[in-house]
Amino acid sequence: MAPGGLCGRTGSNSHRTGIIKAMFPRLKQLVKKATVMLFMKGQPDAPRCGFSKTTVAILGETGVKYDTFDILSDNEVRQGLKTFSNWPTYPQLYVNGELIGGLDIIKELKESGELESTLKGDN
Repeated sequence: MAPGGLCGRTGSNSHRTGIIKAMFPRLKQLVKKATVMLFMKGQPDAPRCGFSKTTVAILGETGVKYDTFDILSDNEVRQGLKTFSNWPTYPQLYVNGELIGGLDIIKELKESGELESTLKGDN
């Protein structure tokens, strides 16, 4: 696979950025698909990385209902969401269409006792 995950495609970065920005309406719709939306590698019952597995475990402890999107199933979403959110890594957690952050932020919210209220949109 070529750098940037484009499977050998060549082209300018501005061309790729233009393509990704054209996806913003789709990405905006995806992040709002559910009140709590997790973009992860794999599915909750079969996470494909340790960070996603830990995130699912933490969310499971809260009892808050959430939906997921497997970013490994759609490379355009996987690459585009990084630009859309200005967050380079996965998993990415959204509440009411707003980026909360990745596993590090989720852990901080849990430790401070703010995770459940954040997931419920109280913050």
